[in-house]
Amino acid sequence: MDWTSAQLRSLVELTRRGTITAVAEALGYTPGGVSQQIAALEKATGMRLLRRVGRRAELTDAGATPALHAERILTTEAEAVEALERTRNEISGTLRVGVFATAASEILPAALRQVRERHPGGTVRSRDMDVDEVYDAVAGGSVDLAPGLDYPDVPIPRDPSLRVGGLSMERFSLAAPTCAMPGRHKVSLADTRDLGWILPSAGSYYGRAVLTACRRAGFEPRVLHEVTDTAATLALVEAGVGVSVVTDLMLRLRPRRLDVLELQEVMERHIVVYRSFAEHRPTVAALVDVLRASAGRRPGPA
Repeated sequence: MDWTSAQLRSLVELTRRGTITAVAEALGYTPGGVSQQIAALEKATGMRLLRRVGRRAELTDAGATPALHAERILTTEAEAVEALERTRNEISGTLRVGVFATAASEILPAALRQVRERHPGGTVRSRDMDVDEVYDAVAGGSVDLAPGLDYPDVPIPRDPSLRVGGLSMERFSLAAPTCAMPGRHKVSLADTRDLGWILPSAGSYYGRAVLTACRRAGFEPRVLHEVTDTAATLALVEAGVGVSVVTDLMLRLRPRRLDVLELQEVMERHIVVYRSFAEHRPTVAALVDVLRASAGRRPGPA
């Protein structure tokens, strides 16, 4: 049958995510583009593969079979690309990288500059996405690797087909308006129980990690502003409307006029890199090595 990798990828992502809109966001297509891919696949197979159930799309019985084999076909294709790269014994080809906001501004630029200088035969294409989406993007095959964040209190579920390698660890401090805790250099999370907080959604890994740490300290944070963007969070702290937690990497996103106080509690996040099953591709390994070096780690096995 005459089908394309893009059509198979759309089908696989649809089984994972359930809606055309979610697939479009994951793959960087428009919803109309995803619908066209599925329609073309139905034409190639001569069968109806999907049915609508409300806003979701479900596989028909006929669609379940190609969906099962699509992952195997895509895996075999990726392994073939890996084998060809090893045969050429050079860093070449295109590498698809998913990046979240902090990585896009503070981690990836230096790494890409080094990759371009060391391996001019390789091409890196990046896609900006929400930090909580990068793991699924690698697992689904829409990108080859991606820096991500992991929180000890709220670990991201592990897909056995992925490798997770550590890049660095960051400890959180408290970001507070200059007038909130004058003269203090070290505080407990419990000291903020009467202050307003600025946090991402409680449904995000970051939001859940902060809520868990606060509850362990014996209180429920009073979230006044639900904000995902780090620079916006810092601006709100500077404006005196609440407190938040920050790392050194987050503080580099904008000049600051706020107090950064050491926390008595140990609250950490790990900067990691997710790799697909094609982890031995020379192009993938080269970028992982550069990311490790940029993070101040010696190269080594994940």
